[in-house]
Amino acid sequence: MNFFSQYSVLNSCLNKNKTIGLVPTMGALHEGHISLIERATIENEQVIVTIFVNPTQFENSEEVKSYPQNLNLDIQMIKKASPKSMIYAPKSNDLYDSKMKTYRYEFGILEKIMEGKFRNGHFQGVATIVEKLLNNFSPTKAYFGEKDFQQLLIIKSLVNQKKISTSIVGCSTYRDSQGLALSSRNKLLNTKELKNAIFLIEQLKLAKSLWKKENSLRITKIIEENFLNNIWLKLDYFDIRFENNLLKAKEKSDQKTRAFIAARIGKTRLIDNLLLNEY
Repeated sequence: MNFFSQYSVLNSCLNKNKTIGLVPTMGALHEGHISLIERATIENEQVIVTIFVNPTQFENSEEVKSYPQNLNLDIQMIKKASPKSMIYAPKSNDLYDSKMKTYRYEFGILEKIMEGKFRNGHFQGVATIVEKLLNNFSPTKAYFGEKDFQQLLIIKSLVNQKKISTSIVGCSTYRDSQGLALSSRNKLLNTKELKNAIFLIEQLKLAKSLWKKENSLRITKIIEENFLNNIWLKLDYFDIRFENNLLKAKEKSDQKTRAFIAARIGKTRLIDNLLLNEY
C-alpha cells in the first residue's frame, strides 16, 4: 500500500506505459466507493484513490468542517479491497494556491437546475478539482457513481470541453438492503433518521410505477403531497428529466428518463435518482 500527500511524488511512481484508473473521493468511504475501487482494479493496471474534502465545492467553511472524515478507516478499507492501490490524500496547498480559486466553466443548463439551484458554485468547484486531478495524473479511466448523476454529466462535459483523453465511467448507485443509496452523509444520520430516509427511494420507485401511465406534472404533484405528509423529510426538489441532457421530460417517450430527488432529514441533505425506463 502506497500513501502519498504530494501528487508530484505519486506521479514519479506511476508507470505511464500502463493503464491508470482514478477514483476521486472525499473520504468517509462506504461500500459504494469500494465498488468503484474494485471495478477500477479489474479494468486497470494501476489504481489511484484520492481522498480530499474539496473546499471549493462547499458554500462555506462550516460545511467543510462538518463533512465526515476518518482517514485511518478509509485506508484500511482501501487496503482490503485493493492492496496495490495508491492513495493520494493531500493538503489543500498541494492542489490550490493560497487564494483557493475555482476555474470558470460554462455548463449551460447542467449547472443551473436541481443541485445547481440549491448549491451555489458547487459544480464550478467540482469541475475545478476534477480537472486538476485529471491533468495531474492523466488517468486512462476515472470512476464516478451515478447517485450524483448531475455531477457525472458535468464531468463528462468538462472532459469534452477541455479535450481531456480520460474516459469517464459512470457506475450504478450502490444501495443497502432497504434500497437507500449509500452516501458519506448517511454517517451523519441517527438511527431513526436512517430508518426514515428510505422514504426517498420509496418515492422514486413510486414515480417509476406511475411513469407507465401518468405525466410528469401529475407524478410531481403526488410526490410533493407525499412529502408534505411526512414529518421526517423536507423536499428540496423532485424532477423527471431526460438522462442524456437533463431537459425536463413531460411524458413517457423513447428516451431514457430519470427521476431526481433531494430532501433534508434533520440537518442532513440527501439526494438520489432512479432510471424510470430502459431501452
